[in-house]
Amino acid sequence: MWELISRSPRVTEMIGEELGRLLAGGDVVSLSGSLGVGKTVFIQGVARGLEVDDPVTSPSFMIVQEYGGRCPVFHADFYRLSSYRELEGIGWDDYLRRRGVILIEWGNLFPEALPSEFLQIDINQTEPIETARLIRFEPRGGHYGAIVKELADRCGYLA
Repeated sequence: MWELISRSPRVTEMIGEELGRLLAGGDVVSLSGSLGVGKTVFIQGVARGLEVDDPVTSPSFMIVQEYGGRCPVFHADFYRLSSYRELEGIGWDDYLRRRGVILIEWGNLFPEALPSEFLQIDINQTEPIETARLIRFEPRGGHYGAIVKELADRCGYLA
C-alpha cells in the first residue's frame, strides 16, 4: 500500500496522469470515496496519461463510457446500479475480455464485478485544507504492486 496527500484537484489529476502512463490493456482500477471527492478528476488524469483526447466525464447515467487512446479505455460508474444483474445486462464480462484499461468509480459496491487482481484506489477528504485529499493505493496482485511502486517513485515528491 502507498498513500499520499494531494493538496489540489490539479495535483490529483497529475497523479492520475502518471498512473495512466503506467497502465496497459487489461489493467483494472477501482476507485472509491464519497461523492465529490475527486474520483472523476483523478480518472481524467489517468485518461490523459493513456493518451485519450476526448473530454472525460462521469458516466453515471450510461454506466460505461468508451474512449480511444493508447489502448481502449472503459470508464464505468457503478453508483446508480441496484444490482450486479444490471452489469451482466450490459455485457460487463465482455468489457473485461476486451483487454482495455477499465477505470471504475464505486467499484467497491459490486466486488463480484472485479477480477481477482486489480488496483484499488481510495480517495478521501482530509484536513486542514478543504481541497486536500488522501489518496491510498492498494494493489491486489503483484502486477499492481509493481505499478504502485513505480508510481510512488515518480510521484513521491508530491507527497
